[in-house]
Amino acid sequence: MEPLLLGLDLGTTSCKAAVVSHGGQEVGHGRAPVPWERVATGAEIDPELLFEAALAAARHALAAAPDGPVGAIGVASIAETGVLLDARGAPVAPAIAWHDSRGSEQAERMAAELGSARFAERTGLAPRALCSLAKYRWLRDCHEPAARGARWLSVGEWIVHRLGGEQVAELSLASRTGWLDIHARDWWDDALAWSGAPAGLLPDPAPATTPAGFAGDVLPRARGAVLAVGGHDHLSAAVGAGATGEGDVLVSWGTAQAFIRAVAPLDPAGALAAVAAQINVGWHAVGERQCLLGAMRSGAALQRVLDLLGIGPGDRAELERAALRAPAAAGGIELHGLNEDRVTLTGVGDGVSPALVWRAALESTGRASLEILERMAGIAGPQRRIVMAGGWAEGPVAQAVIAAHLGPFELTGAVYMGARGAALTAGRAAGLAA
Repeated sequence: MEPLLLGLDLGTTSCKAAVVSHGGQEVGHGRAPVPWERVATGAEIDPELLFEAALAAARHALAAAPDGPVGAIGVASIAETGVLLDARGAPVAPAIAWHDSRGSEQAERMAAELGSARFAERTGLAPRALCSLAKYRWLRDCHEPAARGARWLSVGEWIVHRLGGEQVAELSLASRTGWLDIHARDWWDDALAWSGAPAGLLPDPAPATTPAGFAGDVLPRARGAVLAVGGHDHLSAAVGAGATGEGDVLVSWGTAQAFIRAVAPLDPAGALAAVAAQINVGWHAVGERQCLLGAMRSGAALQRVLDLLGIGPGDRAELERAALRAPAAAGGIELHGLNEDRVTLTGVGDGVSPALVWRAALESTGRASLEILERMAGIAGPQRRIVMAGGWAEGPVAQAVIAAHLGPFELTGAVYMGARGAALTAGRAAGLAA
């Protein structure tokens, strides 16, 4: 009996799990909510509750899967959120959500003291509060127990460790911290010193297919399975969707809309130019490839429009039919603020209707998506293939708008593509998958 592969994808809203056969077919699925605690600046969570969510999703998936041993477990996750551990391996602080505003003041100091252009050239990122090192510096400045912190792991790396594995730093997740010199594929001493990091805070960086030990007893059916970190969730989704070839772009359209393209490694000048074009650069979850990553929070903006219109899940079908018949110009209505906490509708005139507003919102998203792809093409040349995935890409109006603005596209057949990608990555680490 061929061993099964288990993949976990720890996202913002939920943890998804997929059991994958030796041939790559998803044969069992599970899902569990991530119980964030809302705070004034955003959200945080007890790291142990993250682990419990991952276990719950894994157990559901295994219960739904065929019998058979589990040979490998991979864990992909949101990137910038991390877990700070003391010397004994116990968390000393809550895990701060990637979108939380804590670290904004520290990021401004970081940009001034390290230099914005120098930071972008070295890390492939803009110096923002999003970066893990800004969150870590905030903890050192404002959370007294953080002084005992001896090791920082991304949440995906934390889950692998809690399953019984080694403490590792996977390259695609390391690329989102602000500590990694992406050209040296090693930690940047100046960034470490600026953040106040003690010696040994970060494990040595390693590719996603690096084995990270073996699973312990918390999932009895998977005891002894090879463990691996599947990488940044968006990049693991590209692996799961089969969109990692030259010129492939995965557009993953959830709360955040991510545009992921695998490229040959950029030199420092190329990384600086990409960041200036609002495209992040880092290492991919596939070997010897870097990744261009563009993003906007269009899914969150679209949900606000539905809330404004009073449209619940059961009302979408009628709205979609009406919006599909509406003209693409949508009566001149436009949606602004796709990447902001507040959105604005303009051009609302006579004859306005929910269908026109919804069509306008999607058309605005289509135009913004094209702008991101054009910026990517300016860095790496024209894309040859677009693969769409995510809940917002499933509606007929969204698909019509995508085709009109972006051209032909494919829809992935993967159910939980991030979890599938993590499972396949772990299978490669264990020598069980090509």
